[in-house]
Amino acid sequence: MTLSKRTAKRHFSFILYLSFIIMQRGRRSPATILRQLLLVSRTPLFSNKNCAPKKLYAANPLPLFEDENDGKTKTEWKKRRQTTADELKPPTTNTNTNQQFSMLTDTFNRHHDYLRISLTERCNLRCLYCMPEDGIDLAPKDDLLTTEEIERLVKLFAKEGGVRKVRLTGGEPTVRKDLTDIVERISRIDGIEHVAMTTNGVALKSKLDALKRNGLKSINVSLDSLVKAKFEFMTRRDGLEKVLKSIDEAIRIGIETVKVNVVVVRGQNDDELLDFVQFAKEKPVNVRFIEYMPFNGNKWETRKMVSYAEMFDTIQKKYPSIARIPDETKSEVGKNFQIDDFQGTVSFVTSMTNHFCGGCNRLRILADGNLKVCLFGNAEVSLRDAMRVDNASDDDLKAIVEGAVKRKKAKHAGMENLAFMENRSMIRIGG
Repeated sequence: MTLSKRTAKRHFSFILYLSFIIMQRGRRSPATILRQLLLVSRTPLFSNKNCAPKKLYAANPLPLFEDENDGKTKTEWKKRRQTTADELKPPTTNTNTNQQFSMLTDTFNRHHDYLRISLTERCNLRCLYCMPEDGIDLAPKDDLLTTEEIERLVKLFAKEGGVRKVRLTGGEPTVRKDLTDIVERISRIDGIEHVAMTTNGVALKSKLDALKRNGLKSINVSLDSLVKAKFEFMTRRDGLEKVLKSIDEAIRIGIETVKVNVVVVRGQNDDELLDFVQFAKEKPVNVRFIEYMPFNGNKWETRKMVSYAEMFDTIQKKYPSIARIPDETKSEVGKNFQIDDFQGTVSFVTSMTNHFCGGCNRLRILADGNLKVCLFGNAEVSLRDAMRVDNASDDDLKAIVEGAVKRKKAKHAGMENLAFMENRSMIRIGG
C-alpha cells in the first residue's frame, strides 16, 4: 500500500514524537506518557485536517467565514495552527510610551499598562475548575499584602510603569473587609484611569453602591450556569439567585461595564450556550464564553474543552446575524460580537485554541505579593519579601519588576503542553 506524502509525514512525525517521550520515560510516568500520546494524536499534525471542521473542533478553533467573492466556505485553520510571522512581530505600540515606561515594556516591545491584583485566596464558592477537589493550603493572613503595600505597588506601577487600569480579583475580593478602602485608594492614584473587579457576585449586591462611589467602574461576574441545581454542582455551593440579583443591581446603579464570565466545560454547561446568549439579549451585559484552561488540581482534559469554533457554530446557527465587533486595541482579550436586536453582546476568550499573547498588556500581583508576568507561566518573584525583608526602596522594586518583565516569553507553551506544566491553582492566581 502506498501512503500519501501527507500521511507519511504524519506517521513519521508521530514516530519521532514517540521516540522522544520514550527517551524521557525515566522522568515521566506511564500514565503521563499515555495522556500525551492521546493528546498529540488529536492535533491536526496527526489527524486528517480535511475532516477537522466537522469532526474535530479542537483542531479547527476558528469559525467558518463566507468569502464574498466566490461564496465558498473557507477556514483559517492554517493561521491558527502555525506560528506566523505576524504573531512574532512586536505589537504596534507607541514607541515613546514604551521608552518612557521601560519598566513594564518587555523585550518584544509589549507595554504592560494593565495590572491585576489578587486580594485574597479565600472564596465563598468552590468552583470545580478553580478550586482543587481536596482544597488548598491557604496563605496565612499575615502573608497577604496589606492595604498600604497594595497602594504603594500601584503607585509605583502607575508612575514608573505607566499602568492605567487595575483589576481586583481573588479568590473572591468581596470577602476582604477593606475592599472599599482599597478601591478608593487605587482610584485616587495619579495615572489610574480605570478600576475594575472580577467577582462571583454572591456577596456583591450590598457593596455595589459604596464601591461605585469610591471609584469602581466595571465588574466581571463569574457565572457558569443559569440552572440552580447545575450551579450548585459546579460551585459546590448555593447562590445563583444572589448572583443574578447582583448583576441586576450593577446594571440599575449604572456600573459602566458589566460582563458575565462563563467557563464552558463539555458535559457540564455546554448545553447552556444559547441560554446565556439569550441572557445578553435581555440585559445590557457582555457575556464572555471562556475556553476551559488547565491549572493545578482542576482535572483539565482536552475532551472537556469546548473550542471557540464549536461555540460560535452553535450560536451562529441560532443567530445568523452575529457579527464581529472590531477590536479597539491590539491587547483586546475577547473576540467580541454583536447580534441584531440585542441589548448586550457576546464574546469568546480563546486562550487555548487561538492565543492572544502578541498583544498581551497584563501583569499579575498575587495575594501573597508574588509578581506573575504570564497567567500560564510558573516564574514568580516576591515583591512582598522585597518590601518586608529587604526593606526595598522604590528604585529597588523597579529593578526587580523590570527584570521580571524583561524575562517574559513571547507566548505561552501552547494547549498541547500547558496541561503538563506546574502552575498554581486558579484560586491562588486570581481570575
